This record gives sequence, C-alpha cells and structure tokens, in this order.
Amino acid sequence: MAIGWKRICCPIDFSDPSREALRVAVDLCAAFGAELTLFHSYQLPGYTLPEGSVVASPKMLQELADQAEAHLQEWRAVAEGMGARNVRVAKSVGEPASEIVAFAREQQQDLMVVGTHGRTGLRHALLGSTAERVVRRAGCPVLTVHPEGKARAT
Repeated sequence: MAIGWKRICCPIDFSDPSREALRVAVDLCAAFGAELTLFHSYQLPGYTLPEGSVVASPKMLQELADQAEAHLQEWRAVAEGMGARNVRVAKSVGEPASEIVAFAREQQQDLMVVGTHGRTGLRHALLGSTAERVVRRAGCPVLTVHPEGKARAT
C-alpha cells in the first residue's frame, strides 16, 4: 500500500514541542509533495463565579484573534524558511483537541503531526494532554513528536 499524504496538518500552540512537530511536518511535506496547514485553536478566557459568568470584552477577544493570526503568520514564514512550499494557516476558537479533530475531518487532512509536552504523572493527570485526546479521536493517522524531537506513529 502506497502512502498518499497530500494534506498534512500541524496543530500548533506556539510552544517548543510545536516547533519540533513543525520541523517533522515540513520534512514530510517535502518528501510527499504535500500541502501543510498550520492550525491553532484557543479557548476564550472567562470565569464562572457564584454570581454568574465573566467573559472577556469584545476588545480583548479581537486582540486575542489578532495575536493568534500574527503568530500564525510568523510560523508560516518559519515553515517556508525551512523549505515548505505550500503552507496555509487556519485558526478556531474552542477546546483545542475537539477543534483540531473537527478541522482535520472537515478539511480532509491525510495526516496530523502533533507536538507533545511529554507530561507524565501528576502533571499529566492535572493538565491532561491535547495530543492524547487528538490521537484518540482523530479520523486520520497522527504522528506525535516528543520534546526530545523523537517522532512516534500512533
């Protein structure tokens, strides 16, 4: 069976593990002549208090969206500097793992390359793992890239 990865998605949170995943994704795009999509999802800030919920102001929400877009464009330039030829960017608002999986399905991505922070023990139990939730829910292959730069197919 030949592998025909033509659309590769690299979800990013602008962290060092995401940068390692980007390196791997760019290499795979070069090897397969694939399009690369850098995808970022973020949650809206808000707090629930006994008196009700507090949400961010429209100005703050616009600033968040603008910052996300600026960072995505910076990362696009980095990917192109690494040799990626066909790079798109996309973003959404919501729980990151759910948004990543939904985006990959809707856009018919062939592969996701996801960085993982490599948390274990209590930190993993408290913070969870977006990468783990993506692997469990994804409708396409997911390649996880660990902090030390080692890729693992899942």
